[in-house]
Amino acid sequence: MLNVALITLGCAKNLVDSEVMSGYLAKAGYSFVLDPEDADILIINTCGFIQPARDEAVQELKRAVFLKRKAKDIKIIAIGCYVERDEKFLRSAFPEVDLWRGVSDFHNIVQIIEGKSPKPTSGCYLYDHTSPRLVSTPPAWAYIKISEGCSHTCSFCAIPLIKGAYKSREIPSILHEAESLISKGAKEINLISQDSTYYGRDRGLKDGLTQLLQELINIKGLEWIRILYGYPEEVNDSLLEIMQEDKICSYLDLPFQHADSRIINRMKRSMDGDRALTLIKKIRKAIPDVALRTSLVVGFPGEGKKEFENLKKFVEEARFDHLGVFVYSREAGTACYFSGDPVKQKVKERRRKQLLAIQEDISFEKNSKYLEKCIDVLVEGTWKQDSNRPIGRARFQAPEVDGVVFLNSSPVLSKVVNTVQNVEITDHDIYDLYGHIL
Repeated sequence: MLNVALITLGCAKNLVDSEVMSGYLAKAGYSFVLDPEDADILIINTCGFIQPARDEAVQELKRAVFLKRKAKDIKIIAIGCYVERDEKFLRSAFPEVDLWRGVSDFHNIVQIIEGKSPKPTSGCYLYDHTSPRLVSTPPAWAYIKISEGCSHTCSFCAIPLIKGAYKSREIPSILHEAESLISKGAKEINLISQDSTYYGRDRGLKDGLTQLLQELINIKGLEWIRILYGYPEEVNDSLLEIMQEDKICSYLDLPFQHADSRIINRMKRSMDGDRALTLIKKIRKAIPDVALRTSLVVGFPGEGKKEFENLKKFVEEARFDHLGVFVYSREAGTACYFSGDPVKQKVKERRRKQLLAIQEDISFEKNSKYLEKCIDVLVEGTWKQDSNRPIGRARFQAPEVDGVVFLNSSPVLSKVVNTVQNVEITDHDIYDLYGHIL
């Protein structure tokens, strides 16, 4: 049978789509290789969210085409967000690519490869518990995508243009998938969505995320539940109340995007810095040990020195546990596209570095509070540099984006990997912690 190499670009939601494609391919008898040079079929699952993501996709396509010129029998398939957004340009730029598909055909990957004509699918594909899926994350944890698309109208964001309006999965489907993952050894479930706090609204549910969490906490063997990618305006009392349940990690990823009221208004969002600080205070009162992550955009059209100073002040006052900073990317089709891109790139980069420098001091100080403390750590693997030394994450560390906990060597690795262990923290740096299993 043919060998497939699958390259995934972009976010965790794309990773899940790739895992579903892998499931369908494995079911059809295809085998997988890591090195594209060993592949008969190379699939690139693209991201088209912002320009840096598209640049990365272009580089992967160039590498694929170079490989094809060396080995003419390799078949290249480009799929996903970037293709959905700009297939015409990509086709003209890379005529050597054999097949192009957007965000509607992940489940049709076998038919696509075999030259069959799958039934037309309308809208963005959203898998369910019946979809085959080869989970590629460590056995201790997995993502569950609870929805697709977005119904917000942020002026800078192309997601609704690519994936359409918000579409939720049914609660029983999510529960069935969670139970299946736990039966295979997972201890932590990470709920992902463009906006998890909006979950169920398209189905007429009130407090849909709260309802989902109430059901998830009853699953035997599920130890940690993490909510990723929320919308600040959607955080309400019912969510804060259910988050006090022990199984739900005291962790919220709430992209505030900016703090200056004028910029927030231009972004077509409603929560400026003052309102955001009020919300943060409310969250921390309800959940004292909560870890807050946010994402911010610098260089948005109209962001001058005053507006940026307001953003800096916000970061200093909010004292986030984790912070991501992106430079503004002008996106065709979005509401603010015709505002141009007046802030120079070097200014954007300088502002990004300034915010991250502020956050480094905050993160270092926050990590210091764990010294000589004992915390629960989900041990998920071993150090790349030393296969005898375990590595894991605490409740306040989301996979792939936050820091980790490096652990001293363990005499019996098989007994600690994929388990939650009590760990004493002995050292720290800006992002990571170091400790030993008790």
